[in-house]
Amino acid sequence: MNTSPSFSMPTSRYVRCAGYEVHCMEWGAADAPVVIAWHGLARTGRDMDELARYLSPRYRVICPDTLGRGLSQWSRFPAQEYCLAFYARLAADLMEGLQVEHAHWVGTSMGGAIGTVCAGGLLQPQLQGRILSLTLNDNAPELASAAIDRIRAYAGTPPAFDTVLELEAFFRQVYQPYGWLSDAQWRHLTETSTRRLPDGRVTPHYDPAMVQQFTQYPDDYRIWDHYDRIRVPVLCLRGAESDLVLPQTVLEMATRGPGASGLLQVVEVPGCGHAPALNVPEQLTRVSDFIDTAQAAS
Repeated sequence: MNTSPSFSMPTSRYVRCAGYEVHCMEWGAADAPVVIAWHGLARTGRDMDELARYLSPRYRVICPDTLGRGLSQWSRFPAQEYCLAFYARLAADLMEGLQVEHAHWVGTSMGGAIGTVCAGGLLQPQLQGRILSLTLNDNAPELASAAIDRIRAYAGTPPAFDTVLELEAFFRQVYQPYGWLSDAQWRHLTETSTRRLPDGRVTPHYDPAMVQQFTQYPDDYRIWDHYDRIRVPVLCLRGAESDLVLPQTVLEMATRGPGASGLLQVVEVPGCGHAPALNVPEQLTRVSDFIDTAQAAS
């Protein structure tokens, strides 16, 4: 178990991926085993700061901003490029650009889906065998349609506020299912995912057009065919109150793909819905121990 308090300060990197500038934060030593930590739909890579800080004494942790989020460029063709297939291409190019041969993958929500299609190797065959383990943070090969509708409703029309504190209050309400966050963590979440509009107001730091994924690719998150091809250890962290990953879906996961091969672990995270924030010791040690075991076996 990783208990060392020492860690290196992160480096901000920009990598050319699929014709776009993609931003990522990189933690840890350049020659350490790699963890790619990918954020959720309307979030940024800075959501992974706590996890990256925890892992960085022994891992090189790469936390990208997906196309259209954070400091990465926005898509020029949103109807075609805001989808899992293009995100997998970004991931392949990111690994190539950062000279990453193998990596453990931790993905929250959308980030977990990207990891699933990368590990399955159908979309980017060159990634087959290069994902050593997969942590799905409240993500599964099939998601509840009612929850997707809820997320699409607030993500597609991001509000704007006069002040950052008003935006923080909005985030505290919308992301209450993340579970417990300290006041400092809520402030960090807000300040690392805020952009200012031309009229001076502030709004979440993403391209609202990214929700076209749900209209242009309505079945994009039904990815059982990718999941069935995975042959590496998988940890599924399900928020105990999640409305996105349903219990019956987790039961089906246990009978297919890595589940049928005995490679699936499922852990319910109490006090959380969609999705656990990966910011408290119990969650951090669970992910770290899983990666440590997979790394030792790789």
